[in-house]
Amino acid sequence: MKKQVYSSSFILVLVCFLLLLPSLEAQTCRPSGKIRAGKPRSGQCTIEQDPDCCKEGKLYTTYKCSPTVSNHTKATLTLNSFEAGGDGNGPSKCDNQYHSDDKPVVALSTGWFNKRKRCMKYINIHGNGKSVKAKVVDECDSTMGCDAKHGYYPPCHNNIVVASQAVWKALGVPLSQWGEMSVYCIEAQSCRPSGYIRGKKPPPGQCNTENDSDCCKQGKLYTTYKCSPPVSSHTKATLTLNSFEAGGDGGGPSECDNQYHSDDEPVVALSTGWFNNEKRCLKYINIYGNGKSVKAKVVDECDSTMGCDSDHDYQPPCDNNIVDASKAVWKALGVPESQWGGMDIYWSDADD
Repeated sequence: MKKQVYSSSFILVLVCFLLLLPSLEAQTCRPSGKIRAGKPRSGQCTIEQDPDCCKEGKLYTTYKCSPTVSNHTKATLTLNSFEAGGDGNGPSKCDNQYHSDDKPVVALSTGWFNKRKRCMKYINIHGNGKSVKAKVVDECDSTMGCDAKHGYYPPCHNNIVVASQAVWKALGVPLSQWGEMSVYCIEAQSCRPSGYIRGKKPPPGQCNTENDSDCCKQGKLYTTYKCSPPVSSHTKATLTLNSFEAGGDGGGPSECDNQYHSDDEPVVALSTGWFNNEKRCLKYINIYGNGKSVKAKVVDECDSTMGCDSDHDYQPPCDNNIVDASKAVWKALGVPESQWGGMDIYWSDADD
């Protein structure tokens, strides 16, 4: 009797495991098949000429997928020329063009190429302690190879970023070490304009020009954004100057707490994308510039979507990369008062 109970339990567990197995396997990129290398045509790539060429009769693994893309996607960086006559064979698949070795361009394994969905988009490549932004222009075919169309080269592995010389140079890799290197990649999300608004002339007494604030010009088109560049531990931005006091050029009270704030308090407003629907309200960011740093509280939005109206004191929409800061922030960074107004900085979210 006990033996029968044990057997039933075992079968139940086994069935459950088999039911779960497909979902577990779905997380893995497995080979899609194999191809056998044919004999290269006369004058084509041969194993004697190039050790990377297909070896006649050898089986090569193919893939229709690549590892899952994340914010830290591991990959193998290889070297390729995208120029006419280079080892990339024909023109790039994305734009039917050749590309100079001096341009940071890449080809991605089939799964990551994703049926051209990453064509002409950018990725950030991190390796050798440095990073470079490169444009995706081609596919490194993981599904086929060892034929005339592919120059008798094997199919790509499923985790390859094939890069131009410019990428290797930007990563600071010595020429003698070019060829293959472990890297990780992040998609460089581009923030594009969402539209335009036409400027209106401020009524008399409107548009406070304290701190050299700009006023909208009649008829001028101003770009608007609903997004900002991706946030990282080293987010580049432009620091500007604003007064959050009553009667200052910040207009009304701050959006986060409906309060005014003293110029002596280190507070900031962030462009709409970074403000993130008030999710950074009353949180702190670290600002780095002029060789110093300061911790400041987010109290307001620097609106990148609207402007040139009474709600915005007839000032233009913010750019999408603005940290609009009180005088206290500029003082803490040790910037001479004569240079207040606009400065390149970087910032990161601070631990509260």
